[in-house]
Amino acid sequence: MGGLQMGDSRQTLHLGRTNSHVIEEIHGLIRVYSDGSVDRLPAVPDVPCNWALGSDVTAVDVAIDRATGVWARIYTPRVQGNYKPLPMVVYFHGGGFCVGSAAWSCYHQFLARLSSAANCVVVSVNYRLAPEYKIPAAYDDGVAVMKWLKHQSSYQNYRGSHDPNSWIHRSNFDRVFLAGDSAGATIAYHVATRVMPMDPMFVRGVILIQPFFGGENRTVSEKNLAQPPQSALTLATSDCYWRLALVGTTRDHPWCNPLGKASPKLENLYLPPVLVCVSDLDILRDRNMEFCKALKRAGKAVQQVVYAGVGHAFQVLNNYPLSPARTNELLADVKNFISIR
Repeated sequence: MGGLQMGDSRQTLHLGRTNSHVIEEIHGLIRVYSDGSVDRLPAVPDVPCNWALGSDVTAVDVAIDRATGVWARIYTPRVQGNYKPLPMVVYFHGGGFCVGSAAWSCYHQFLARLSSAANCVVVSVNYRLAPEYKIPAAYDDGVAVMKWLKHQSSYQNYRGSHDPNSWIHRSNFDRVFLAGDSAGATIAYHVATRVMPMDPMFVRGVILIQPFFGGENRTVSEKNLAQPPQSALTLATSDCYWRLALVGTTRDHPWCNPLGKASPKLENLYLPPVLVCVSDLDILRDRNMEFCKALKRAGKAVQQVVYAGVGHAFQVLNNYPLSPARTNELLADVKNFISIR
């Protein structure tokens, strides 16, 4: 499928229901019905891989697993001057495990910028969504992508050599980073904990942007941080996402709460250096900062950056006055994190 334009059939509306009713809804994004069917509303348009790209980046859609439908949109900086292999960032989009797409225009724009700004190949993963595919399906998809990339690296020299701009030709498979925002950051974290024991040298670092962790006990920011109308994440929305993504368990399950009593001890996990990007006005702020403190106590290498005056998903939704300035800062922080590893 390389070179083809991938759409995303997940934004579908099922009309004419007579025997079902809405049991869960996040306004403007998703409705779940009593018969198990799901409507994902077209909140953000899907765009083809060649949409609105500058002259400095190319993009291509590639099939990862035809059985599960997992695919990726891969961004590659064009060769400028002397060729050198580039670090690779494997990125998982946000959306509470229930909505979102690698084809969404906001992620397409942000990740094209990231590829250019950080001079890296970006593999934007389109994974399976809940509630049709509950957690750990998204984590399994992330691990499958990493195995697929490992396979690609094994015969890198036999593919793409005819095109100096091809992603395989440009990628340094010895400098792979896992990244994501919101639920995508949670996926990146869990994929890292599963991949590192098998191949400790494969992942150089993990970049967690506003990681969507949860827990039964509310943090101060979850209880008290009032959200403006343009907020991408309220407490009610967060709870709904977790109800749809989990099955038969609570928000203290290890899939949701990395600091819960049932979760593996952080000091026992194989983890590369971690960058955690926290938004000052995000209800997840305190939970993200507690996670950073726990990593430090466990002896892990962690860098925490707090972005003032912006909330959840500011870098993709541009939903705060300070979003443009803070997004530039975030891109610079990610570039610096990658460049020294």
